[in-house]
Amino acid sequence: MAIRMGVIGYGGRIRGVIKQIKGICREAKVTAIADPRLAEIKEQLGADAEGIAFFPDADKMLAKAELDGILIGTRCDLHTPMAVKAMQRNLPLFLEKPVAISMEQIRQLHEASLKFTAPSVISFPLRLTTFVQRAKELIDAGEIGRLEHIQATNNVTYGSVYFDKWYRDYNITNGLFLQKATHDLDYISYLAGDRIATVAAMMSRGRVYGGDKPAGLRCNSCDEYKTCHESPFWKYYRLGAGEKNEKGDVVAVNPEDHPCPFGVDVGTPETGMNEDSSSCLYEFDSGLQGVYTQNFFVRRDAGYRGATLIGTDGTIKFDWYTGDFQLISHHRPLTQKLTIGQTLGHYGGDAELAYDFVRGMRGELKETRSPLSAGIQSALVCYLCREAALKRTFLEVPVL
Repeated sequence: MAIRMGVIGYGGRIRGVIKQIKGICREAKVTAIADPRLAEIKEQLGADAEGIAFFPDADKMLAKAELDGILIGTRCDLHTPMAVKAMQRNLPLFLEKPVAISMEQIRQLHEASLKFTAPSVISFPLRLTTFVQRAKELIDAGEIGRLEHIQATNNVTYGSVYFDKWYRDYNITNGLFLQKATHDLDYISYLAGDRIATVAAMMSRGRVYGGDKPAGLRCNSCDEYKTCHESPFWKYYRLGAGEKNEKGDVVAVNPEDHPCPFGVDVGTPETGMNEDSSSCLYEFDSGLQGVYTQNFFVRRDAGYRGATLIGTDGTIKFDWYTGDFQLISHHRPLTQKLTIGQTLGHYGGDAELAYDFVRGMRGELKETRSPLSAGIQSALVCYLCREAALKRTFLEVPVL
C-alpha cells in the first residue's frame, strides 16, 4: 500500500529529503504538492507529475488531500505558520529548520505543539550523524568522565550563498544564528543531554559582505566580473569550480548569475542583515559551559565543522569536513582514532531523518530522534543569541 505524502513548499532541500525517503521506502509517494509556483514545479517534475494533486496554497491541500504524512519545505519565515496549519491534521510531520524565526513564532509553535500528538521530524541531521552518535555513546558510557566544556565551530566554505541568494533577505532568515547555528546548537544540546539556560553573543555584520554596490546589480553585468572573488568567472579561473559534464568534470565557467553580495540591498547592521561571522557563549542548567563560533567568508581548506568535547578524564574531537574523530585519554597515553566511511547526505544524518519519518508514517514509533520539541528549543536559544549579540549582554533562556 502506498504511503501518501503531501508537500508544502517544494524547494530544493525538501526534494533531497524526499529522495532519501523514497530510497528507504518504495511505497512512499508524493501525492499532493502545495506551492504557488505550480507551473514551474510541474515542468521540473515532467512525467513524475502524474498522480500528484497540485494546490496553489496549503489550506486547499490540507482540506482536500488524503495523506499519511506532511513535509514542509517553504522558506524560513513560513515554517511556523505552515506547521501550525499542518499540525491541525495531526499527521506525521517533517519540518525544515529553523522551525521559527521570531519569539512570536516560537510561542505560536509551542502552543500548537501542546495539542499535537503525531510523530514529528525536525531537519536536524547533524545529531544523527555517525560522529555525534558515537560521541554520545562515549559520553554516556563515562569514557571522558563528566562532560565539562564544549567548543564547536562552523567555518562555512560556501558562505556567500547567504548573501547572493534568497537567504540575503533578512526578513526571511532573521540572521544566521537562526538560519545556521540552529543545527549546531541542537547537536551540542543533544550531546550535553541538557538545556541551555544562559547565552551571550557577538556578531560582525557589514564588514565583509554588503557594501556600496548599486541595488539590483547582478554578477554577469558587473564591470568587476573577472576580478571579483565571488564571481563565477573567478571561481572557475582560480578555483576550478564551474559547469560540469556528464562525468562530473568541470568544463566551463558556471553560467549562474546572482545578485551582488556587496550591494546596498544586502542590508546594513541598522536595517538588518546576515552576519559575516558570529559567536556565542552558553551555559547549561548543569553548569556545563561552552562556546560556538561560525564564519561565512572562509574558503577551501579553511573549512571546518566539528567540536571538541572536554570531560574530566578525556576529550573527544571530530571534524565532519575531514572525517576525523579522536578519543583522547587525559590520564593514560592512549588516543583512539576513527575515520568515517561513505555515507548519504549530511554525513549520514539525512538517511536517519528519512527513516524516522517513514517509521512515523507507518505507525511504528510515537516520538522520533529529532522531535519538534528540539526544534523549538533550538530556535529559542538561537533567537536569544541574536538578541544577546544586538544588546551585547547575557540573556536567560526561559523554560517554555
